[in-house]
Amino acid sequence: MKNQLPLAINMFNDDAYIASPPNAISKSEFRQRQSRLLSQLEDDEILIITARKPSTRSNDVEYPFRNNSDMLYFCGWTEPQSILFAYKKEGGWSVELFVQPRDILMEIWHGRRPGLEGALNNWPIDKAHSIEDFKEILSEVLAQSSKVYIRGGLDSTVDLMVKEAIEVRDRPRQQLGNGPTAIVDPSMMIAELRLRKSEAEIELMRHACKVSSGAHIEAMRNSSEGIGEWQLQAIIEGYFQWNCQSWAYPSIVGFAENATILHYHQNDCRCEGEEIVLIDAGSEFKGYAADITRSWPTSGCFTEAQREIYELVLSAQKAAVEQCRVGNPFNAPHEAARNVLAEGLINLGISEQSLEESLAKDGDLGKWYMHNTGHWIGLDVHDVGIYRPNGEARLFEEGMVITVEPGLYFGAWRDDVDVPTKYANIGIRIEDDVLITANGPDVLSKDCPKEIDELEAIIGSNY
Repeated sequence: MKNQLPLAINMFNDDAYIASPPNAISKSEFRQRQSRLLSQLEDDEILIITARKPSTRSNDVEYPFRNNSDMLYFCGWTEPQSILFAYKKEGGWSVELFVQPRDILMEIWHGRRPGLEGALNNWPIDKAHSIEDFKEILSEVLAQSSKVYIRGGLDSTVDLMVKEAIEVRDRPRQQLGNGPTAIVDPSMMIAELRLRKSEAEIELMRHACKVSSGAHIEAMRNSSEGIGEWQLQAIIEGYFQWNCQSWAYPSIVGFAENATILHYHQNDCRCEGEEIVLIDAGSEFKGYAADITRSWPTSGCFTEAQREIYELVLSAQKAAVEQCRVGNPFNAPHEAARNVLAEGLINLGISEQSLEESLAKDGDLGKWYMHNTGHWIGLDVHDVGIYRPNGEARLFEEGMVITVEPGLYFGAWRDDVDVPTKYANIGIRIEDDVLITANGPDVLSKDCPKEIDELEAIIGSNY
């Protein structure tokens, strides 16, 4: 048994740098996105998209700022204290951005700001204003508008301004009827646009998946008895930082029984023996997320029980990926995975029910597989997009991207089920990101190994 790790883990191998990342979204594509949304609005309606507020971690320490995904989608602006504003002006739509003005003292402390000139020169907008002038300009435009499209809850100051404009009962409104009378949440309209990815978006996501795959491989190479969950997390997220500068979500790294907890987050235990480690981790590149999960034995070789469960989950995942085709309902991958898993549990003797009984709402499958098989992914890890518009399962279309992530979890800590001793504390999940194309499923995360012989050849190879 290895009681102590080397002082310096081999981070990273010679191929750790992912060269030639794709270009960011072009100004012309941002403009097309704006036009597609604004074409759905009437001439006297206005659109407001606000940035998220910075969030405090403790005392005067803030979390790293990441802007509202809708702001990123329509103009790519990443700075806080900003508002995207669109209204009809002189016969055409004017898209304007309110930003922090240049301020030498603040920039000395917190970093350079693009300011008004930088915003106008480099971003897809018609005009830039200081955020300090927003109230005055908004008041003027509101007086001539009938409806305001805004997602509430992101900026309470702006929400209040719009609310007051609707509730005001002054003389001009009484005489002329001017001013807005309704607030509309544009989230569903925006979600329909974001659901189908462009070629440029797909390339950004493909790069995020490539980086994420490399990070998982580095974790496999450094897996060994005695290593800590936090150390594998450091390798994964260090690789992200090396190539992408960001993770899409906090990494899940769980050994043994921790691998059976779906959203395990402590990452503070050490590997004690022939244990499965489950790592759910993805990078973010220019706002676009990857979401990959892999499970493997830290010993470098699957035991009989581990192999049986892993092969079953892998078969289910492959069956689910095969269903990611144009025209299939979004839940087709889930149903395919469930059928394979339920039949496999019966064949292994874990379930004594019939296939129909196991698949039922209260059947045996639900004891060991308790989540869905996939979700949309894009600018958000759990990306926007209605799964059942009008109550009917949405059909896959070209450009949609979905995760495929079946799993089985036999946590011996559970007291609500009888966990089979042979499979106690085995948790397996295999997750890939899949693009729907006219030619069938395109696995964006295909660079991340998942076949048993591939994994066993890589695990621990840095020692």
